[in-house]
Amino acid sequence: MIDLSTAAPPSFAELFAAHHLSMVRLAGLLGADDPEDIAQEAFARLHARWARLRDGGAAVAYVRSTVCNLTRNRLRHLRLVRLRPLDPPPAAHSSEHVVIVAEKHRELLSAVDRLPRRQREALVLRYWLDLSEREIADAMGVSPGSVKTHTSRGLSALGKALREES
Repeated sequence: MIDLSTAAPPSFAELFAAHHLSMVRLAGLLGADDPEDIAQEAFARLHARWARLRDGGAAVAYVRSTVCNLTRNRLRHLRLVRLRPLDPPPAAHSSEHVVIVAEKHRELLSAVDRLPRRQREALVLRYWLDLSEREIADAMGVSPGSVKTHTSRGLSALGKALREES
């Protein structure tokens, strides 16, 4: 332990070395499930205030009360978290379902790839990037009316291609 009755106050490193283990024990005895984290946080808060500390002897008391407060807050938080029921995990899909969905995605991408360039661009900009007709027109360098035409024809061709494949 540091003798605080001496004229020179201890450095932060000396204080940490002398009291860290006892603060970890204190947090553990108070019921913290992560006492090392509590003690480390208490010393980090002390370090942030170190330059403004007027009484070097008060540092240990400050860390001790910070450990108590942090432990109390952590336990309160955990108690509230444990009261809230967990959301059920999302339903897992069967392997067959995953394969079918992957195959449908592959078919869709293949059908999109076979579309004429302008129709493909219009559909990707509209449904992938969620751009407005004005933004699509600016990106493609065409009028908004052309965007509507390319989008409509693209959707029609895509629907026809997907019906043919199934």
